[in-house]
Amino acid sequence: MFNPMRLAVARKRRQMTKKTLAEFAKVSQVTLTRIETGSTTEPEPETIAAIAKVLAYPVGFFYEDDCEELKTESVSFRSLSAMTARQRESALAGGRIAFLLDDWVAERFNLPATDLLDLRDETPAAAAAALRNHWGIGSKPVPQMTSLLEAKGVRVFSLSEDNKNVDAFSCWRGVTPYVFLNTFKSAERSRFDAAHELGHLVLHRHGASKSHDVEREADQFAAAFLVPKEDLIGHLPKVVSISQLIAAKERWGISVSALARNAFEAGLVSDWHYRDLCKTISAMGYRSHEPNSRKREGSLLWKKVFESLWKDGMTKDLVARALHLPPDEIEAMLDGLYGEVRAPVQGQPTALRSV
Repeated sequence: MFNPMRLAVARKRRQMTKKTLAEFAKVSQVTLTRIETGSTTEPEPETIAAIAKVLAYPVGFFYEDDCEELKTESVSFRSLSAMTARQRESALAGGRIAFLLDDWVAERFNLPATDLLDLRDETPAAAAAALRNHWGIGSKPVPQMTSLLEAKGVRVFSLSEDNKNVDAFSCWRGVTPYVFLNTFKSAERSRFDAAHELGHLVLHRHGASKSHDVEREADQFAAAFLVPKEDLIGHLPKVVSISQLIAAKERWGISVSALARNAFEAGLVSDWHYRDLCKTISAMGYRSHEPNSRKREGSLLWKKVFESLWKDGMTKDLVARALHLPPDEIEAMLDGLYGEVRAPVQGQPTALRSV
């Protein structure tokens, strides 16, 4: 039976208005509206075929069960005010499609269980320290942020949005946390985004925060989680130059501007020196092009999932076919997550078991 909700999901995912889709599919806008709202319960197969062709979605996608809803108020968009309605709806639609892939994989593999804490009553710095202690990593640098999240039950997907207005977002779906990253950004900034979204997950679960400045809190959490103050002071006791920051930032895997900020917050840089560093960072273009950028992190979980599926003759295209999705959607959800995968940190699983 035709599912009008799925038509809305595909249209929003492609960032098309009803008017534009109707024009390209050569149907009237009234007809399309009636189909999408469910007023026309059994649309003509030829009409759906035309719509599917324009959206580049398999016809079968529109005849499956509902995609689980993902509302704006349930999501921590970093740049909500800067996003257009189409960008926001496309990202939310992408999240709903990611749920489909996650459910399909969860039926076939034993994925890591969620191991996060509810730290809504803690300050960002205290929450970062508490979570590090809970995970047994102390004040050591985190070599792989993406794989660490995955090992703790966080499902990590790519937004694959080449748009600075769509940074990253996170959400809870029942007991399972999700993080969506813009993988077009530098490796350092993606790591910070991942830590920022982790902050939302533990500090602001389901809008539980009493603070109005949740984005600043998530930034403070990310800074403290990636660069514990005691480790920073132990390895960077005094900041004298930009070149020193560029050399030092590799230890923590953050941007030179973020490291400068951390050093200032830790009292390692005076106010006037910090302002001078910021001016130099901007003048040298380091806010948009990270110096000595590290290799992008990879997903250990998705790598193992698709290696296992490949051994059974199941390619990503076949997974897309099983879910009635266009192959480009599978690629978009995983784009940029197949970079370098280093040795897992303590506590990360080295194997993934099939169900």
